[in-house]
Amino acid sequence: MADSYTSSRNGDVISNGGANVSSPSLPPTAHAAGLSNVIRKKLMGYVGFANLPNQVHRKSVRKGFQFTAMVVGESGLGKSTLINTLFNTTLYPPKEPLPPAADRPKTVAIESIGADIEENGVRLHLTVVDTPGFGDFVNNDDSWKPIVENIESRFDSYLEQENRVNRTKIVDNRVHACLYFIQPTGHSLKQLDIEFMRRLHTKVNLIPIIAKADTLTDEEVTEFKERILSDIAHHNIHIFQAPTYTNEDEETIAEAEEIASKIPFAVVGSDTIVNTPDGRQVRGRAYPWGVVEVDNEEHCDFVKLRQMLVRTYMEELREYTNDVLYENWRTEKLLSMGVAQDSSVFKEINPAARLQEERVLHEAKLAKMEAEMKMVFQQKVQEKEAKLKQSEEELYARHKEMKDALEKQRADLEDKKRKIESGRPLTPEKSSTTKKKGFLRT
Repeated sequence: MADSYTSSRNGDVISNGGANVSSPSLPPTAHAAGLSNVIRKKLMGYVGFANLPNQVHRKSVRKGFQFTAMVVGESGLGKSTLINTLFNTTLYPPKEPLPPAADRPKTVAIESIGADIEENGVRLHLTVVDTPGFGDFVNNDDSWKPIVENIESRFDSYLEQENRVNRTKIVDNRVHACLYFIQPTGHSLKQLDIEFMRRLHTKVNLIPIIAKADTLTDEEVTEFKERILSDIAHHNIHIFQAPTYTNEDEETIAEAEEIASKIPFAVVGSDTIVNTPDGRQVRGRAYPWGVVEVDNEEHCDFVKLRQMLVRTYMEELREYTNDVLYENWRTEKLLSMGVAQDSSVFKEINPAARLQEERVLHEAKLAKMEAEMKMVFQQKVQEKEAKLKQSEEELYARHKEMKDALEKQRADLEDKKRKIESGRPLTPEKSSTTKKKGFLRT
């Protein structure tokens, strides 16, 4: 057989003829290290595991898919209309404007709409999370907090399901993509836009969208995109980038590059059928000067947005959410709770290398204990020497005091000896003084 395959030591087989993908969650060095101990084999005949993609396809079609998208932006930017246009179904009914006397909401609300849609036998449970009220207040400080809390609560719910005893029915309600609608000002991102994306880019796949792009000329759209990308790069904001694959055909690579070049997408949403001057019926918006066609790539980037979000990279959005965004959040969450994990649990280690590593660790531990014992011994010796030195100084002081006393006593004795030898009394006589006193009295 001409195709060659890679067989790992534990029996896993990887085809060399398939496409290699650079996963966003694993660095190239780790991927290369994982394939360093593989043995390449050539199959001598048909085995059958090349049919695995078909098995996965059948299982996926039978199970169905789940996808959750969040739309964020100020009111009046066409979020509901774009969602209806993307999935070609009426998820959001037409909204009626509030009367002037009606009470306006004072906080950002979180609303979810779910729908089961089917196309060519493939079932998709679609959930759209809307955020009415975002950016509509005089003071928009912390207006992103309810959105961040909602995303994190969905992560918490999924983590709780993972920790259950029975995990047969896990519902994935995590947000897989966030469509952020930008006002078509033609200038640059507002501070609210920047702060929102800074707060959320580590928790959700951000896809910036220029809403109502038919209000800008082609030149204004190009310049506006450049300013938006410049602001995003300046503030180190990570937006969703489609993963790169090797061994892909030129047409697929060119298509991926074309989709990437359209970010941020300048779109026009409309689920209304209008007639064009040449008699065609299309989804679009009719103006006195002509018709803007939603599905015409020369008019807007709606087709490329749908191609990236639905037709090409929906599964990549789900995988990146699970493998990178959720895992990073889960790690921080468990570490903050005091949960630690031995990094060597999932490593394949040679027993001899493991013994050598344990011996080195044991020797290091013994050396540390020896150093600590030496330090304690030296400290005790120093304390003992200090006590002995203090006792020696006290003894020396007492010896000096006794010596001085003996010297004084010896000097007194020598003085008394001289007086005795010279015939003088040791004490002065008092009789003469007494006689004189008596004589004076008489």
